[in-house]
Amino acid sequence: MPKPVVPEEKRRRRRPTKSGTVLTEELIVETALRMLREHGSTGLTARRLGLALDADPSTLYRYFRGMDDLTLAIGDALIGQALRGWEPTGEWRADLRAVGLRLHAAYLAHPQAALLTTNRVTGRPHELAADEAVLDVLRTAGFPLPDTVRIYHAFIDQTLAFAALDAASLALPSAALHADEDMWSSTYAHLPRTTHPRIAEAAPLLARRMVESAYPTALEMLLDSAEAQLTALAGGPDSAG
Repeated sequence: MPKPVVPEEKRRRRRPTKSGTVLTEELIVETALRMLREHGSTGLTARRLGLALDADPSTLYRYFRGMDDLTLAIGDALIGQALRGWEPTGEWRADLRAVGLRLHAAYLAHPQAALLTTNRVTGRPHELAADEAVLDVLRTAGFPLPDTVRIYHAFIDQTLAFAALDAASLALPSAALHADEDMWSSTYAHLPRTTHPRIAEAAPLLARRMVESAYPTALEMLLDSAEAQLTALAGGPDSAG
């Protein structure tokens, strides 16, 4: 059975590490994020994390039930970073746009961590706060509960899916990433109209757009759909939030 996690107040009374650092859950997560950024997911182990913190690896299990529990804490920390300082304005569309773009940006700032966490459900405080905020924005805007859940589901999954896709590209070795991006101008742009007429006519636009994330565009399309539904529910074009 996993060892019980020691309450935070009891951990703080423990002696500091050899270097004088007092461990906290936040410090461990921050160190894990740095290790993921520098070494990738294969570089994050209890032994290496213990060395980075100048602590015995077994000490980590006083804070987390295992490395998977630490992974969930990392995911929750990214959500917390995304929503730090955000406050709803009462304009439902602007609020959802802001939340989505903040979440997407937070994951892309830590692509290796994003690959580990975008498909996880943490059940931790920051995730719960984000879910509560999105649901509240939709309900306050006037969406019926079934539609609120449907739009929330699409909004969250779309945001996380694009975060995972874009993070996977950023996590590539730089040579591979540049080779992929160059493909739009080195290969697609030179396909003949006789064999690939649609690609040929779109090639200049593809070369500009395909190296950028499509998430902002997809987000606007989702919001357009939600707004059209809200307008229909209200019975007039001037009733949308």
